[in-house]
Amino acid sequence: MRAKKTMGQGKRVSGARIGVLMGGSSSEREVSLRTGQAVHQSLLRGGYDAVAIDVTARLPQDLKDHKIAIAFLSLHGPGGEDGSIQGFLETIGMPYTGSGIQASAVGMHKVVTKTLLAAHAIPVPSGTVIQRGHARSLAQVLKAAKLTLPVVVKPASQGSTIGVTIVRRPSQWKGALALAHRYDRDAMVEAFIPGHEVTVGILGSPNGTLAVLPAVEIVAPDGFYDFSAKYQKGKTQYLCPAPLPAKITRQIGELARRTFQTLGCEGAARVDFRITPKGRPYVLEINTVPGMTETSLLPMAAAQAGIDYDQLVVRILQSALARAERIPRAAKKELA
Repeated sequence: MRAKKTMGQGKRVSGARIGVLMGGSSSEREVSLRTGQAVHQSLLRGGYDAVAIDVTARLPQDLKDHKIAIAFLSLHGPGGEDGSIQGFLETIGMPYTGSGIQASAVGMHKVVTKTLLAAHAIPVPSGTVIQRGHARSLAQVLKAAKLTLPVVVKPASQGSTIGVTIVRRPSQWKGALALAHRYDRDAMVEAFIPGHEVTVGILGSPNGTLAVLPAVEIVAPDGFYDFSAKYQKGKTQYLCPAPLPAKITRQIGELARRTFQTLGCEGAARVDFRITPKGRPYVLEINTVPGMTETSLLPMAAAQAGIDYDQLVVRILQSALARAERIPRAAKKELA
């Protein structure tokens, strides 16, 4: 399924129509729509036969009506990054971009991600988990988990810093826990790591090689990269490549690569770090469907590496083409 030219119609992927799946019902819907619209326009610029689809309960019928053969996933949050849509597409034999079911599910749940990374000697912040309905006092949690203020409280399965609070005073504890539990049964409580906030993008390829993109340092207002800091232009400063010592740059690049491989990711992903003033990095989380909006960090890092937006989209599309080669012959007939 290689891209080829067809007379008067631009590029095609073996004549297959690409459905850009976006929107959905998660709390990151609006960001997903922006990602999807940008990806869709990029595919059209490249001459691909692409259709934008806002994901609803009608998705199975929409895929059939539009004769979609390949899915380009631009869904963020639960339902899009957690293996759900990936499982559905596997069931109907449709190739899709990015990571598979297992890597998506593990990567979306921060507790599971941390447990797996720690088992592979990848540094993560210390912390604990509090389930909804099992609230404990701040003093009890700090003592049991051997933590001190400030701590970070966040839902286990959300992105875009939704539901996250940095608890600096005891009076913030109950509100922070209630906010996290609004979005997820599991609330993570972990050590706040002072220092630099940095992210590293990873690009896979059909032959298995990985490209580590230049690191991006995020300088947010008040040191907290929350939702508004992420998506309001001009509110946050981005330094790419991050002005870090060469040794630390190599170290976080290697940790990002190991994180990607440990989880079994494919396509593109972004690994977020905090780096202490003494230069010790900690992996916070991995994003298996990184944002592709005009303010997103993956396109920024790719551009620094000489990969423009349209080239990046094609690189991500290649993960679907590689997956198509693994689809059983019977399923491929359904795509024809």
